[in-house]
Amino acid sequence: MAAADPVGRVLAWALEHSHAASARQVPALIDEAARRLGLTGATLYLADLQQAQLKALSELAAERPEAREAEEADARAETLDIDASLAGLAYRAQRVQLSRDRSVAWVPMVDGIERVGVMRVAGTELGEEVLEVCRTLASLATLVVVSKAAHNDVLVIRIRTRPMTLQAELLWAFLPPRTIGTSQATSTAVLEPAYDIGGDAFDHSFSDGTLHLTLLDAMGHDLASGAASATGLAACRSTRRAGGTLPDIATTIERTLEQWIPDRLMTGILAHLDTHRGEFAWINCGHPPPLLIRDGHVVPGALERPAQLPFGLGFHKTSPPPLHRARLQPLDRVLLYSDGVTEARSATGALFGEDRLADTVIRSMASGSTAPEALRRLVLDLLTHQDQRLHDDATILLTEWHPTA
Repeated sequence: MAAADPVGRVLAWALEHSHAASARQVPALIDEAARRLGLTGATLYLADLQQAQLKALSELAAERPEAREAEEADARAETLDIDASLAGLAYRAQRVQLSRDRSVAWVPMVDGIERVGVMRVAGTELGEEVLEVCRTLASLATLVVVSKAAHNDVLVIRIRTRPMTLQAELLWAFLPPRTIGTSQATSTAVLEPAYDIGGDAFDHSFSDGTLHLTLLDAMGHDLASGAASATGLAACRSTRRAGGTLPDIATTIERTLEQWIPDRLMTGILAHLDTHRGEFAWINCGHPPPLLIRDGHVVPGALERPAQLPFGLGFHKTSPPPLHRARLQPLDRVLLYSDGVTEARSATGALFGEDRLADTVIRSMASGSTAPEALRRLVLDLLTHQDQRLHDDATILLTEWHPTA
């Protein structure tokens, strides 16, 4: 391997130049940093919205039409299947993968614990010390990409495979990262059909030893449905951040829907997990009950409680729905889902069902898959079951309590 600049100096150089770099310049910046580290180059690949492909980022020298056409051709040529490539294995398993001759490595790009993509690096001596440097460079590249994706359409467009409906665009603007976590708990979610969601939405957030969870399902599949769910998320966050309790949040959602989006029903689950003590508290308004997964099995009826009415009927304005509590055990998992999952029908009319939902998640995680990968595989099974075309929104949120000693 060629003589390299001191690692700290190179990373400092890349970080300094990343501040003023455009999204189009980021791939060249990371590639130059890799070369200064003695590698022969680096290429960034981002996972598409549905986590089926890894799409290469490339730099455009100009905004000319022919340049854009060249970029689109390069993007098609540099698209890798997540389920059928070494790069995809690095993404799925979240571990560095090496070519047979150890001249190429695929390094996961992770923001916190949210999977973003992979970085391909090439060199002549990819030993463990070099790979450690590559992991650090991949972390820096991830931070740069994520920081710019929030306000740069180049990166947003690159991870899409087709245009998005108006209501889907509205909802994705409100959604948090799909995966968040600490040493105490992890929460991950998926939402389909990604480009045409109508009324489903989820939220999760940490605050002072508490993990907050929300799953909403507004009636219909139009812009008003998306607006209802987005409004519900806004009401939830506003109340929560002002110190409100779960009953307070339920009341705020009810009053907000009545004032701004009347005659629109919405089911939902609002929950808190005390990440120190393992106490799970929740409110269920007309939604399928959560599933408790313990030791590789669903605990029958563990989180089932008497049904409450959905939001939008006016019953929760002054009298919030009851708050339920359950004590979790370490490594317990709580699965929240919308009815679009269990009620998905095959061509023969067979329902996907609650048993298949739980079994798919349990088997995936028993085989060593992470929670995000288990949900990704679940969505693939769900799409296969319904012939690649969902007729209702399908949202799944999986939370695991894994307290430290």
